[in-house]
Parts: sequence; structure tokens; C-alpha cells
Amino acid sequence: MKDIIKNKVEISDDPSTVPRRIAVFPEKTPVRFEEEKTEEKLVMTFPNLIIREVICFQIVVIILTLISLFINAPLEELANPQNTPNPAKAPWYFLGLQELLHSFPPIVAGVLLPMLVVIALIIIPYFNVNIKKESLWRNNSKIKLINFSAVILTLVAVSILFDAYSIAVPTILFYVLVILPYFVKKKNRLMSWLYERSLSDWIMIWFVSIASILTVIGTYFRGPGWSWVWPW
Repeated sequence: MKDIIKNKVEISDDPSTVPRRIAVFPEKTPVRFEEEKTEEKLVMTFPNLIIREVICFQIVVIILTLISLFINAPLEELANPQNTPNPAKAPWYFLGLQELLHSFPPIVAGVLLPMLVVIALIIIPYFNVNIKKESLWRNNSKIKLINFSAVILTLVAVSILFDAYSIAVPTILFYVLVILPYFVKKKNRLMSWLYERSLSDWIMIWFVSIASILTVIGTYFRGPGWSWVWPW
């Protein structure tokens, strides 16, 4: 064994006689030094998503067709340009915006707010916003409570300043619902669900809730002169 090792090792007192050697290391790290990467399960958009969307679309079309066959649409008389209805309401999908126009200046409700929403929808997907969907109160809960309270307080103050109580009151109720898991440590099914919601979930819940409330108010609770009336 010693003879074999001796044959492989070159011994010389003169450095110039020892040949140079180049060590080549592969780019790939040995397996024992590589970090384990979890394989993400990916599915193709077609047919996994497209087929489901087509089925849902067909179901919605069939339901709307059946409704139109058996239920008459609540149509009013022909439009008369000499007799403008009071109030002149927009289609239901624009009534939330019309409700905003009642409280805020036209430039704010009709231009600024919709423009900010569109810009946000364009920009937000390019940011790394809570990709892991971590619970809002899991880490740095005290700092998050202060920042979240400051944002809600500003939003409520601006809404009250413009007499937009249809936004201020639901926002206050929404705030109570969000901070409830922070103060109530008792765990049950409801508290666990509230605790596990991420910041992106709460933002979407607030946005959809406010849009729905404004639409309902504009549809059923606004009468002549856009004054508050009861549906009955």
C-alpha cells in the first residue's frame, strides 16, 4: 500500500520540476451540501382551469336564461325626457360610486378614488405582499396594532369629515372584528378563523364589504333628493 501511495506522490526538492496541476470543480454542489427544496405542485391552466371556467359560465348562462323565461324584469315605462325621475339612479353596479358622489366632491369620488383603485390593482401584483399568507397577529403584533389603528383612524376621520357615515360606521365595525383576536385569547372556531386571516385577506374583506354596503344603501335606502328612506 505504501508503494502505491509513493508512486502517486512526486517528491522533489526543485519546485520547477514539479508539474502544475489544475483542479476543476463542478458547478453543481455535492448533494450533501445542497439545501432541500420542496417541489411545488404545478398544474396547467388548460385544461385544469379553463374547463372549470367554461362549466361555470355555462351554468350561469342556463340559470339566467331560466330566470328570464319565468320571471319578468321590473321594467318601468318608456323614458320621458320631460319628466326626470327623482332620484335618477345609476345601474346597480354603479350605485356604490353614486353613493360616494353624494358624500365626496365629484373630482374625488368620480375621478381620484376610481383612479387610485385601478392603479393599485395594476401595481400591487408586482410587490411581494404577504406571499405566505401569514396571520396578521403572528409576528410583531404590537407594532402591527399601532400601524393598523393609525390607518383605520385616518380613514374614519376623513369619512366623517365628508359625512360619509356609510363608510365610517362599517369601517369601525370592521376594525373591531380585526383586533378581536388580538385581545381575546380564548380560542374557538370563530376566533381561530379570525386569527388566521392575513393582512391581504382583511383588505379584500373590507373592500368587498364597503362596496356591497354602498350598493345596498344606494339601491334600497335612497329616495327623492338622495335622502335617506326606508325600503318599506
